[in-house]
Amino acid sequence: MTPTASAPPPEGCIDTEVVGDVLLVGINRPAKRNGFTPPMFRQLAQAYTRLDDEPALRVGVLHAFGAHFTAGLDLPLVAEHLRRGEKLIPEGLVDPLDLALPGYRRRAKPMVVAVKGITFTVGIELMLAADIVVAADDCRFSQLEVQRGIMATGGATLRMAERAGLGNALLHLLAADEFGSAEAHRLHFVQKVVSAGHEFDEALRLARTIAAQAPLAVVATRRNALKAVEHGPAAAAQEFADTMRRLANSEDAAEGVRAFVEKRPARFAGR
Repeated sequence: MTPTASAPPPEGCIDTEVVGDVLLVGINRPAKRNGFTPPMFRQLAQAYTRLDDEPALRVGVLHAFGAHFTAGLDLPLVAEHLRRGEKLIPEGLVDPLDLALPGYRRRAKPMVVAVKGITFTVGIELMLAADIVVAADDCRFSQLEVQRGIMATGGATLRMAERAGLGNALLHLLAADEFGSAEAHRLHFVQKVVSAGHEFDEALRLARTIAAQAPLAVVATRRNALKAVEHGPAAAAQEFADTMRRLANSEDAAEGVRAFVEKRPARFAGR
């Protein structure tokens, strides 16, 4: 399918569209290679918050309009905010970068990302903060903050090292070089590489597959895997018994058993 795009204002916008139980979140400023402005950050956080707050929505897909995912920050419009230490996202919303900072919510539901073309700086950080990334084979990645005299503070210094090892992370963080989809796949920054033009459809297919599973179990599984990464396997394992007891007593678990016995697809309600 082709997602619906609005006519964006000069400062860009974030478009949302509901497709069944999937929320499409579209970065919309193609005339400026989807460079992020303060209003775009606010709207992106609002879209992520909507995903978590609406029970009918089960999975999000972050994508972009135009030929590129994003060239990163529109520095002339964002630099003054950075110098003053101002927050680009209002407190109380879900943080799309999922940094667990005070005042912000952490996303609970899965997010799949489709990246293409230029995917610089905050674009890499957004995809690393998500759950599954589908990349077009024409992607150009670069974490080039040191070239601009600043540091990546959207999670790249944390997640690049966690995914690829410290040496591989510093290779790209300190050289501010450009690398392609094959290298991003090798370093586990992206999970799938597809022919350019097919990345959105594949991301949506994966999102729909996830949305067909039991919602409570999906959220619990994602949270437990994240806890293992952030706090260690032992901390995650301590939650096994309580989480399994809660899930096993849900309506969805009963439906899962019925569907198994009756040899039919399960119809989960998220209860």
